[in-house]
Amino acid sequence: MSRLAQTAGLTDVQREILATVRDFVDKEILPVATELEHRDEYPQAIVDGLKELGLFGLMIPEEYGGLGESLLTYALCVEEIARGWMSVSGIINTHFIVAYMLKQHGTQEQKDHFLPRMAAGDIRGAFSMSEPGLGSDVSAITSKAVRDGEEYVLNGQKMWLTNGGTSSLVAVLVRSDEGHPEGTAPHKSMTTFLVEKEPGFGEVRPGLTIPGKIDKMGYKGVDTTELIMDGLRVPADRVLGGVTGRGFYQMMDGVEVGRVNVAARGCGVAQRAFELGVSYAQQRHTFGKPIAQHQAIQFKLAEMATKVEAAHAMMVNAARKKDSGERNDLEAGMAKYLASEYCKEVVEDAFRIHGGYGFSKEYEIERLYREAPMLLIGEGTAEIQKMIIGRRLLEEYRFQG
Repeated sequence: MSRLAQTAGLTDVQREILATVRDFVDKEILPVATELEHRDEYPQAIVDGLKELGLFGLMIPEEYGGLGESLLTYALCVEEIARGWMSVSGIINTHFIVAYMLKQHGTQEQKDHFLPRMAAGDIRGAFSMSEPGLGSDVSAITSKAVRDGEEYVLNGQKMWLTNGGTSSLVAVLVRSDEGHPEGTAPHKSMTTFLVEKEPGFGEVRPGLTIPGKIDKMGYKGVDTTELIMDGLRVPADRVLGGVTGRGFYQMMDGVEVGRVNVAARGCGVAQRAFELGVSYAQQRHTFGKPIAQHQAIQFKLAEMATKVEAAHAMMVNAARKKDSGERNDLEAGMAKYLASEYCKEVVEDAFRIHGGYGFSKEYEIERLYREAPMLLIGEGTAEIQKMIIGRRLLEEYRFQG
């Protein structure tokens, strides 16, 4: 185990889970990640291994066949997996968010129907908020659901759907004006639908099309797609929680734990970048000595290690706050913001330490350099995080004049 990013106060079970995951990352992910990433190949063998470890059910309660673990345990596992290859953590993140939303907000029938198969990894989850024209402005969603007897008819186009092709269950946020009079606040007229589909691309069920993978700079291997609904019929009993108009709150609750996850990914990628930088600095010689002995490089390593440590501490704090049942939007926003920014900086410093070789696809740091930017925009941009943090601070420190 490394000296950095240790977590105090873990149980024996937590330590055992993390040791197992780290061993899996070192043996099954790191040796193949760069090769698979360059081919943009879905890591099926790795995903099968995660299923065997039970990671798809890590936070699903034991009564549904999961491990019933905490958000902290999950976040620390994500940190380890992202250290190996960030795309793999993305494969389990959307699944985990949908399972969390079902656990917190689903009807008993929905929990009984989906959670046991999600815990086994047989049903894989994805969630969909964004649309081509709205970015971070979730309240501007135009996709719509209209009631038709015992079904709803959904129409619209969604964007940036992680696991859009490989998933078999998608939580989709759309506008539903049923029971909400004209002038209702936008966020009070949104509903989350649980849409079941076949994995794959093209028309995956009547009225639902997944056009294909979006070609990306980094974050390869995992499929990112659009989702097009054209007269998609969904039974009324697949409204999450059974009541319309609650979708915005349900999704925001999911995204809040997702932000802890993104912070954990930033921590994992930054740790790997530090490992690569500190190792290369001791092997590469200039002016008759290892570059690690040059003060300029030691300063870089000192800054990198401090950022790794700080980001990890904030991520752990945000996870523990949520686990205690308290509101953690401030802490999650701060952790996501800091970890993603520090990740970018640590990766760039490791890239600089590698010199010209950092630009070569033979070296792992080149992959990390393309992956880190995704964390700056995923699960809400840095600017959105700062807006959330600023508003919450003004709530907490309201001027009593």
